[in-house]
Amino acid sequence: MEEGVMTALVTPFKNGSIDYESYERLIEWQIASGVKGLLFLGTTGEAPSISMEEREEIIRFAVEKVRKRVPVVVGTGTNSTEKTIHMTKQAEELGADCALVVTPYYNKPVQEGLYQHYAAIAKSTSIPIIIYNVPSRTGVNILPETVVRLARDFKNIIGIKEASGNMAQIDMLILKLKDVREDFHVWSGNDDQAFHVMCSGGSGVVSVLSNVAPRETQQMCEKIANGDLSGARELHLRLFPLMKALFVETNPIPVKYAVSKLGYCENELRLPLVKASENAMKAVDEALNKAGILP
Repeated sequence: MEEGVMTALVTPFKNGSIDYESYERLIEWQIASGVKGLLFLGTTGEAPSISMEEREEIIRFAVEKVRKRVPVVVGTGTNSTEKTIHMTKQAEELGADCALVVTPYYNKPVQEGLYQHYAAIAKSTSIPIIIYNVPSRTGVNILPETVVRLARDFKNIIGIKEASGNMAQIDMLILKLKDVREDFHVWSGNDDQAFHVMCSGGSGVVSVLSNVAPRETQQMCEKIANGDLSGARELHLRLFPLMKALFVETNPIPVKYAVSKLGYCENELRLPLVKASENAMKAVDEALNKAGILP
């Protein structure tokens, strides 16, 4: 996986069905904008509302349309180890390049349970695996010690999307990994921390922001990689109000509205998610204008 931006892509809907015409336009725009990977069926892609039949269709479609130009990463995590193994194997068989596996939610495993969960998946599949840590949604936080243990024991676990929001924890993880796996990636799972994580040695960001500003988000990452911290900081601060506006309501409600404003898909979500409120739309509109994103 190259360093930089992996877009956590929205799933376009139209009249209740997957809008594959809009999906293809989004994919082409993202790749043309220089992002380094595309994540399908993540949180931003409304994966919990996608049927098993649709999952297979989406993965096949993504692999066919991306054509190896960037890695196709598929969200396969659930709170059942057995089901996660099944979905990860499915992604592998359908040609995905990598699986993003969220920590099990609701049942709240202890650290040993988290280790055994990822160990079982890694032993059962050969596809590269990215751990996804997002305690605000799952109710459990995978600690640096557990991640380092997994990185040491399983070479097909290649990185982590770190969305704990705890920079001290992320710094500690990066520090501990130096002695274990130099090839292990730490991606920021929060756009507003991507600048900081990369400056600490992280690999980039799994981004919501890049759904509407793919080129600018990738440029920020490239400036950091090239040592232009002043230029990267300027971009970070310019985009910062938009990063925050895209989370004024539950993701992906605001970003789906923002993508629709740019003309790439309908502003349609699946229940239990609903369209952005008037206040949220106003906040997104203002942030898009300030960032210079709207045409």
